[in-house]
Amino acid sequence: ALGPSIGQCCGGAVSLLTEVYNAGAVAALDGPVIARGPGEMPLAVKRLLARARGEGLLPEPQLVQGWMVEPVARVDRQIWIWGAGHVGRALVAVLAPLPGLALTWVDAGAERFPDTVPEGVTALWAAAPEALAGHAPRGAEHLVLTYSHALDLELCHRLLGHGFASLGLIGSETKAARFRSRLRALGHGDAQISRILCPIGDKSLGKHPQAIALGVAVALLGQRRQTETEIAV
Repeated sequence: ALGPSIGQCCGGAVSLLTEVYNAGAVAALDGPVIARGPGEMPLAVKRLLARARGEGLLPEPQLVQGWMVEPVARVDRQIWIWGAGHVGRALVAVLAPLPGLALTWVDAGAERFPDTVPEGVTALWAAAPEALAGHAPRGAEHLVLTYSHALDLELCHRLLGHGFASLGLIGSETKAARFRSRLRALGHGDAQISRILCPIGDKSLGKHPQAIALGVAVALLGQRRQTETEIAV
């Protein structure tokens, strides 16, 4: 039977707020935080919004004097990570908490992923991961770091033909030179091939998976900062 004997607390009340947003409604939202409620906005809500704007910190979703206050999660960049090995896992762990990023994580089998995939990360697996390259948005940013050099090459080949915003490939200068030669043989021009960044990360940080992930994350954030500065100018 239900009751305290099984750790259940009976009684009380629950308030539910249900709203449906389509892409147009989300795009029309003004500011990083929204607040909705009956009547005039309470002073406590105004102070919370002012503090969020002034400090640049987004509040947790909360109910304040009958008003629902919550941050707006906007996706500015699509990041596709190919490979769920040590570096892939480290990258996802570093990038997943960052706002504005939609992560798609691809590998050859479900068993290659950790038991728990971070919230907001879409994990995809296919026996032939390269077949998914054509389904990525053409404005996506790709990080290729699979368990196989042959798969890395095939992914680069397909992504060059598909289109992308940026493409980073894990590896050494030797691997980069070998891939350039093979991609030329597959019909790609030097201008296309030069868009592939290899190696990735910051070599001064070392080759530990977390060190590589930190270097890549800094580079990605630097790209966004540069873009925002150019737009502002």
